[in-house]
Amino acid sequence: MPVQYKDYYKTLGVSKTANAKEIKAAYRKLARQWHPDVNPTRKQEAEEKFKDISEAYEVLSDPEKRKTYDTLGNDWQQRAAEQARSGYQYQYGGPGMGNRGGTQFDFGDLGDSGFSEFFQTFFGDIGRGAGATGTAPRARRGQRGGDAETTLELGLREAYSGGTRTLTLQTETTCPRCHGTGTEKGKLCRECHGNGVVPVSKNLEVTIPAGVRDGQRIRLAGQGGPGSGGAASGDLYLVVHITADPLFRRKGDDLHVEQPISIYTLALGGEVTVPTMSGRISLKVPPNSPNGRTLRVPGKGMPKLNKSGHGDLYVKLVAQMPNTLSDRERELFRQLADMAKTE
Repeated sequence: MPVQYKDYYKTLGVSKTANAKEIKAAYRKLARQWHPDVNPTRKQEAEEKFKDISEAYEVLSDPEKRKTYDTLGNDWQQRAAEQARSGYQYQYGGPGMGNRGGTQFDFGDLGDSGFSEFFQTFFGDIGRGAGATGTAPRARRGQRGGDAETTLELGLREAYSGGTRTLTLQTETTCPRCHGTGTEKGKLCRECHGNGVVPVSKNLEVTIPAGVRDGQRIRLAGQGGPGSGGAASGDLYLVVHITADPLFRRKGDDLHVEQPISIYTLALGGEVTVPTMSGRISLKVPPNSPNGRTLRVPGKGMPKLNKSGHGDLYVKLVAQMPNTLSDRERELFRQLADMAKTE
């Protein structure tokens, strides 16, 4: 009987551009749905479905196998015939159930062949070491856990000072009961229900670099999704979102602030006290300063990330009229207005 082509993407219900996370999620959903232990009235159908799902995941979750599968073109039958003539032996333990951790899944009467002839033809000797000599296959290579991403909200003053913060995050870890295999003694794991992972709450201490910017990512190595087969966990990335500050606006490493100032100080000059991130300072205002004039204060901006020094602070002077005028003040303003007309 000729080798029958297997559409693994269709089996898992994913597109050909699906990433590893999407493929894994589709497999978990279908594996739970068609596991023989949860389909006692349709056990034979469930076993076949489960085997097909596991076979598809075995190929699409392995970068090397998936690359080979994606290169199969119209000549796949000719290549299959060439492979068949070369001959080999293959043993299957199942994705996440066989060689990983030494657990063997019980397929009942499915036999020792495990996966389809199509799989054995093209993928039986990839990553397993099974050759024509009949040598035992290598243990399945572990797969690094996926990276995760979440938002870290910071106030502008927190971004200025940096330091450490303790975060409580909901994440996943390898199931302690089945050690990530998803099965226990050939049965669906009661702890993780076949997922291989369980939810867990983690307290993480995060170092926030002084001067961090909105949109930048902080990497926490090994705090992402758990790996399989003894492989390392993925990384967790915290995407910084800096909330608006009631006083300061940030532009790069510089800060901007508006400072109310009396019209008398604008006209005659003087000093005004202005806020900075490190405390209030006295700022000299030149005489005849127009409303809206901006004065630069060097070194009073944000810390420069991974560099020495700070940006600058820009203070915009905003004229502030007195709330009330006495008769004498009103008369003086009239005199000033008259003088301006005659000049």
